Amino acid sequence: MKDKTTAGLLAIFLGGLGVHRFYLGQTGLGFFHLIFCWFPVSWLVGFITGLVILTMDEDKFNLKYNAEHYRIVKRGNRREEREVRRDERRRPQEPQRRNTAPVRQPMNQEKQQQLKKSGIDKYKDYDYQGAIEEFKKALELDPNDISIHFNLACTYSLNEEADKALDHLDRAVTLGFTDFKRIKEHDALAFVRIQDAFDEFEANGFRLKQPTPQKQAAYTQAQSTQEPTEDHSPILEQLQKLNELKLKGLLTEEEFVTQKNKLMN
Repeated sequence: MKDKTTAGLLAIFLGGLGVHRFYLGQTGLGFFHLIFCWFPVSWLVGFITGLVILTMDEDKFNLKYNAEHYRIVKRGNRREEREVRRDERRRPQEPQRRNTAPVRQPMNQEKQQQLKKSGIDKYKDYDYQGAIEEFKKALELDPNDISIHFNLACTYSLNEEADKALDHLDRAVTLGFTDFKRIKEHDALAFVRIQDAFDEFEANGFRLKQPTPQKQAAYTQAQSTQEPTEDHSPILEQLQKLNELKLKGLLTEEEFVTQKNKLMN
């Protein structure tokens, strides 16, 4: 990827020779500068171009000079939606995925789109915690939305919450996400990829390992062997009442002992 600062400095100091144009992949303009490098106007144009590049917005620079590598969030979102539709068309030909993926249910699409847009706007403004909250609200309307799970994974990764990022990547893959190259190359997932757990996640087909049946059975058995605590408070209350009746002379000692044995048994 071309760096904006490098391109700007090359234009300011070597703009007359067209070095910045060669760096930006504009070979024709580079040779044009090189041919007329002895004219001061060529250096002046290079200097002005350098100032323009240095003051240019980062997104505009990437969109203009790094179009083949750079993905802005809005384009990524549209691409993810296309992937969802494409995957839905493929599901009848893939019975194993159709059987495992939950069925999408109708929901308030307009409200969900508003929440997704709000989350993307906060993501672009580096308000990652705010973006997470918006994406989670949108996910409540449609828990099976692949693009929201992927966006949440990216945002959690940027927020350095690797476990949650892997969890949402796992859910996205479960629902039909198949662009594994994107998982391995997306800039926002860089923090997740340096975690030890990611190697195991990738080796398992980009899925989290589920607990083994033996571990689940051991946990269930441990829960079942715990003895419940008995509540003896009602028996104590009745014994106190019997004692009060005996003290008042309403029960004889023999009757008191008989009733007490009945309660204890």
